[in-house]
Amino acid sequence: MAYAQPHPRLSVVSNSSQSSVDHLSPTTTSTRFSLPSAPSIYAAVAPTKPGPNRPNIYDRNLNKTRGAEVSAAAFAFLFSEIVQYTQKRVSGINDLERQLNTLGYRIGTRVRELMVWRAEGSSKAPKRELKLLSVLMMIHTQVWKAVFGKAADAIERSVENPDEYMIIDNDPPIERYISVPRDMSQLSCSSFTAGIVEAVLDGLCFPARVTAHNTPNSQFLNRTTILIKLEKSVLEREELLK
Repeated sequence: MAYAQPHPRLSVVSNSSQSSVDHLSPTTTSTRFSLPSAPSIYAAVAPTKPGPNRPNIYDRNLNKTRGAEVSAAAFAFLFSEIVQYTQKRVSGINDLERQLNTLGYRIGTRVRELMVWRAEGSSKAPKRELKLLSVLMMIHTQVWKAVFGKAADAIERSVENPDEYMIIDNDPPIERYISVPRDMSQLSCSSFTAGIVEAVLDGLCFPARVTAHNTPNSQFLNRTTILIKLEKSVLEREELLK
């Protein structure tokens, strides 16, 4: 009996049988991502009392945890381990960025579902955005705050290509405590963020291909540009809605 193949964006990153795959580094030694010390931000969620009557995580009110924060040190350590784990199972920088993008896509689908649920639960007349610019501004502000605790720094439209938009983050929290080796300077760990953005756009019926690019300057060394290349159908629909 033939079974349907899973969606490529939701496929398993690697199997245990792939542990023998060569590291990304061209040398015989493995390249490790160093993790500088990060400040700890204590969670703002009220502690729960231990015991047999402790509430199940699925019974918690999601609206009450909307403004909750997590430890920056814990997040940095977890993401660094994800990058190192993935690095051991790929054959190049492009493959590593593609795997990080796939992981971010999974997170993005859940972020979109959570934001839609909260919007419908807190408003008597929830609004669905139909215009591209409104959706991009929502990602620039609301999605960034939901994931990183702050809004992105800028959003721009390409002058040469009308189907390309850019979301700029001068200091991405996801790369703040990641040290990339010199021989991998082209690597952008924000491919994880690009996957989140792509999942949100796909879920809102604005299909696009999203990639991350390092665009440092003298003031912001970790400055990153999230490039959004929309499909032709999105632009055609925008013309009909004018």
